[in-house]
Amino acid sequence: MSKFRLKTKITLGVLFLYIMLLVVSVLGYYYLSRLNEKAKIILKDNYESLEYSKNMLVALESLPQHRDSALHIFAANLRKQQANVTERGEKDATSEVSSIYARISKDSAYSPADIAAIKRGIYDIMDLNMNAIVGKNETVKKAADHALWYIAIISGVCFLVGLTFVYNFPGYIANPIHELTEGIKGIANKQYSKRLHFKTDDEFGELATAFNTMAQRLDEYEHSNIARILFEKQRAEAVISSLKDATIGFDNSNVILFANAEALQLLNMKEKDLIGHSAEEAGKYNDLLRYLVGSQDTLPLKIVVEGKESFFTKEVANINHENERIGFVIILKNITAFKEHDLAKTHFIATISHELKTPLASSDFSLKLLEDVRVGQLSEEQKELVDSLKQDNRRMIKIVSELLDLSQVESGNIQLQPQPVAANSIVQYAMDTVQKQAAQRNITIDTHIAADLQPVLADVEKTAWVLVNFLTNAIRYSPEQAQIHLQVTGDDSMVHFSVTDHGKGIPAAFTEKIFDRFFQVPGASGAKGSGLGLAIAKEFIEAQGGRIGVSSEEGKGSSFYFSLPRG
Repeated sequence: MSKFRLKTKITLGVLFLYIMLLVVSVLGYYYLSRLNEKAKIILKDNYESLEYSKNMLVALESLPQHRDSALHIFAANLRKQQANVTERGEKDATSEVSSIYARISKDSAYSPADIAAIKRGIYDIMDLNMNAIVGKNETVKKAADHALWYIAIISGVCFLVGLTFVYNFPGYIANPIHELTEGIKGIANKQYSKRLHFKTDDEFGELATAFNTMAQRLDEYEHSNIARILFEKQRAEAVISSLKDATIGFDNSNVILFANAEALQLLNMKEKDLIGHSAEEAGKYNDLLRYLVGSQDTLPLKIVVEGKESFFTKEVANINHENERIGFVIILKNITAFKEHDLAKTHFIATISHELKTPLASSDFSLKLLEDVRVGQLSEEQKELVDSLKQDNRRMIKIVSELLDLSQVESGNIQLQPQPVAANSIVQYAMDTVQKQAAQRNITIDTHIAADLQPVLADVEKTAWVLVNFLTNAIRYSPEQAQIHLQVTGDDSMVHFSVTDHGKGIPAAFTEKIFDRFFQVPGASGAKGSGLGLAIAKEFIEAQGGRIGVSSEEGKGSSFYFSLPRG
């Protein structure tokens, strides 16, 4: 059996319809041509003879009045009739009329009997042609009836065949396409048992074979990997469940993918109310979940778990695949133990600092008494020793004061009283404090305060302390006779303070650690501090809702700055 391609079958189908149309058209043309020929024969053979006979009778009627013209008309029509003899007996009648006409045309004294005889001949010609017309008309009618019958039969057959073809042929093309579409939908829904059965040798047959092969391989792949996928899923769930930190996983649409037992306990929610739901939906009635997803704050969280206060830090880890983010994980690390240790350390430092402050103050008072001439005259060596003791004692008092301030900040016991205050008041307070120290080293402090500056919302004493710390450090690390720039500017929401010096600057590796407790830049010249001033300054500013920072370039100086909200 020859193998026909789909294109060939469509071409043959269209050709078949074209042939049927051609058959009906040719048949109709054939029968119409035959009827037309028969009609032309009737017109030529009989109707023209009737016309000639009529003209001859009219000429006979006008013979008495117009002999010459009547004879001329009669002779012309007689000749035409003689050339158009087609019926049996018509020739004899025409000859009889011709012989009588010959006598009449030669002798003007014709008798009425001649006229009557010639008319009888003409009537005979007319009768013969009339009878012929009737007979031929019946023949033509029968031929027309037969033609209509044949055309009707063939047209009916062609119509039925064409209707059957039109009804079935589109289905031959469309049904496989429909089955293929349904098969593809099934495969898309992971129904890998779908198969196509086209018993043809054309493209549809090849397509069914390729589809079935694909479905079979997908089915084999699905069944061969499902066990491994389930195993990997169980292993991933086991790993997540074994994590000691509360862990919640999300996709890019904030739909919750997993949460371990610790996370469910903190959220006080059941797994079925969490997994598969969006964070927005699950967080409608859970403030903690809503805060974890919506807040970018990384400060420790205080969460009450089973009636006990616990502290956690939030970490967000992105999940990437081929350099594309596909989700993220929120991890809550329990730092309660560290918080308790830190609190104990803070209380210890506060207690020790408080206990040290009294004897140090007493020692400072005693050193002042030693300098008083009323208690006795000191030698030069003794004066130097007392002066050294005084400097060490005051340094100890400063460190103890800073430790007390730091412990108050950490414990939350520091009392801040922010209120709207003019920025120049804070600047003036700081300048009065450091002016004497700057004068000792011939250092000029250039102050620039922007005009029409809005008040700043700040605790005057603590903010001035921060500014004094900046200025003191700038004086300490600037060369003699240098210049320091103090600038205050503002924008729509904040007031910005900055102190810029032209000292040695801070290496880039240490700028991020400069506000850490007890940190000092290695190799820095000048008097050594406790390393607590900038740490306390940071706590003071951030406690007031502000920001603090530094920008420095080694060898070109540093610029310390902080910003506070407008009042």
